[in-house]
Amino acid sequence: MAEEITGMACGLYEALSPLPQDPVPAMAYVPYQQWTGELHQAERALDAGTLFPVLDKPFTGRRGAPR
Repeated sequence: MAEEITGMACGLYEALSPLPQDPVPAMAYVPYQQWTGELHQAERALDAGTLFPVLDKPFTGRRGAPR
């Protein structure tokens, strides 16, 4: 009963992986963001629109050609 209340029965506190242990075919999943501890400097974060380098995906235009 205590495990159900604390969330331990559902596996919440087991080692986290980016995707579920038993993914169902044809079901969309969004992986957990993994913390790397790296952050952009304030000026770069404002320019990129994100504080996290892993989310910094610059738009390169059609077919990868920079605009």
